[in-house]
Amino acid sequence: MATVSRVASSTEPSAGATGASVSSRAGRHTLLPFGTAAALLVAWQVLAWAFALPIYIAPTPAQIARTLVTELPTLLRNFVPTAAESFVGFLLGNAVAILVAVLFVHSKRLEAALYPIAVFINTIPILAKAPILVLIFGLGMTSKVVIAAFICFFPTLANMVRGLTSVNPQSLELMRVLSASRAEVFWKLRVPSSLPFLFSALKIASTTSVLGAIVGEWIGADLGLGALIIEATHNFRSPLLYATVFVASGWAVLFFAVVSFAERRIVTWKPGESA
Repeated sequence: MATVSRVASSTEPSAGATGASVSSRAGRHTLLPFGTAAALLVAWQVLAWAFALPIYIAPTPAQIARTLVTELPTLLRNFVPTAAESFVGFLLGNAVAILVAVLFVHSKRLEAALYPIAVFINTIPILAKAPILVLIFGLGMTSKVVIAAFICFFPTLANMVRGLTSVNPQSLELMRVLSASRAEVFWKLRVPSSLPFLFSALKIASTTSVLGAIVGEWIGADLGLGALIIEATHNFRSPLLYATVFVASGWAVLFFAVVSFAERRIVTWKPGESA
């Protein structure tokens, strides 16, 4: 028996080795997107050279990088309003969606009356809603914030309603047996159950809020990444156009990463599991 136990222990991987292998795999998975992006940029550069593409059609990554440096003051000046509009719109749209979801969960009659209207409004393309909102709220920052909030609203509403109602029936019955109040059921059971669904929606909203702000700037603005995209397109300044798109995408990716980091810190369980 002692011999068998020694053989078994010698064949089982140690905890340190297992942890090291997991860490190594995580590191490779982290580096994989960067390697893929680098390979795509190299392929883009080579193809642009090989086919001698005009700069106004498809600038090379090197030309775009040079524009990012030379036009940095212009890009930063236009980045600030877009970042502010998308961030405030993200907060506003999600806050209203969470509040409405809570009302729907506590009043089925209200949900039956208003949920179809929310679905109908969501089916209207953002390019159709944006001019109306600009006419109502003007050409300033307010209209861009409202457009960004609109584009964030429905995904968070739908996910939050589902999350608040996806409570484990046994847990809910236990809370009732213990004579828990509606507030206790809400904070101790419904809110923890809804957080995975909420963060799924927030990750979507973090990128779509940037899109909403840019669309609002397309409709009417003198400053912002959306306005700069329109200006660069009309003047055939393709390197500046691509550089602006890269800045907007970079902000959206950073926003998404921050929300994902918050999710990993706050939500340590899966939907359906208890907190």
